[in-house]
Amino acid sequence: MPKPKVFATHSLFDAARKILKESCDVEYWAKPERPPRGEVLKRLKDKEGLICLLTEKINEELLRAAPKLRIAANVAVGFDNIDVAACTKRGVAATNTPGVLDETTADFAWTLLMAVARRLGEAEALARSGNWKNWDLDQLVGTDVWGKTLGIVGFGRIGRAVARRAGGFQMKVIYTDAVRTAEATEKELKAEFRDMNALLAESDFISVHVPLLPETRGLFDADKFSRMKATAFLINTSRGPVVDEAALVAALKAKKIAGAGLDVYENEPIIHPGLKRANVVLAPHIASASLETRTKMACIAAENVVAHFKGQRPPNILNPEVLKT
Repeated sequence: MPKPKVFATHSLFDAARKILKESCDVEYWAKPERPPRGEVLKRLKDKEGLICLLTEKINEELLRAAPKLRIAANVAVGFDNIDVAACTKRGVAATNTPGVLDETTADFAWTLLMAVARRLGEAEALARSGNWKNWDLDQLVGTDVWGKTLGIVGFGRIGRAVARRAGGFQMKVIYTDAVRTAEATEKELKAEFRDMNALLAESDFISVHVPLLPETRGLFDADKFSRMKATAFLINTSRGPVVDEAALVAALKAKKIAGAGLDVYENEPIIHPGLKRANVVLAPHIASASLETRTKMACIAAENVVAHFKGQRPPNILNPEVLKT
């Protein structure tokens, strides 16, 4: 029996390629830049499987171009790049890689939080510039993290991981979510529930951990920023469109908030020019970018594909109803 043909829009790590090798005939995109849309559609004409990144849109256009496609495996936790309903309609399994990047992303949320609070970007630039002349009492003074109030918007796995780390800084942790978490979890993490307006008013740092949904797109808008403390910082490692960047820039210019730490952007890879300011720490979507975590993500995607072609249930299927058809 011939092996099912699969197109991977990234070369992947060796561990993932090894998983795929035994069961699939995989064509890898090897160039450093992302594959153009036309190239993706062209290569999928005879493919039964797709392994992709969140930069590829899995929609009706792609599905029409890939009549033999049986599975689309996203190397990401979020799947706002996948039209799951369209996949289901065409009998295509859609999968993601949940759970594996929770701790790594929580680490990076804290990296951004600490960096913007202590003005690390400015300090690092000064240290490299050759213009640092001497130590001074009020040079690049930032703000303490220890003992402050941390507001977490979205209290899923990553939000809770961020909360656990706050204990080491003796912070007060408050959170908001569409569904209040279990009382036992609140006690374990010493976290208190708030509605959104109360969280905005009380928090010294706000860390965002919500998925991109119609109701969360533009969640942080001018009204939200107006309700934050003028000394507060916004941290976003979730999805860029959750924040209205024009409103954020306006809030920063008007000094309605103290700063921000951002890993994701409204129109990636474009970054609003108004965000390139001293009190904003910018990163190029690297919250899960540890070698260990990214390798695990690729392996999970590979395992989803292999399981599907073996007639088994993919471990992380988003539309299990396609298995019944």
